[in-house]
Amino acid sequence: MDAKLTLKINQRIIEKAKEYASNKKMSLSRIVEAYLQSLTSDNDISEFEISLFVKSISTGTEIPADLDYKKEYSDYLIKK
Repeated sequence: MDAKLTLKINQRIIEKAKEYASNKKMSLSRIVEAYLQSLTSDNDISEFEISLFVKSISTGTEIPADLDYKKEYSDYLIKK
């Protein structure tokens, strides 16, 4: 059963997160749900890999502007 949740988040983070969600063709709610599930799950299995950007939201870590996302993803697939 789904329930509504209200969060207070920095506006800049919200804008970046919405852009990310749009690029992934997912709702921001779904991304937040999956992220929270990955935090609270007893195992490390997730419906999808949590990106560096999404991880950075929780840590406040800045992602380098020159980060090669395709290379990072390729490296991830090779390790997988």
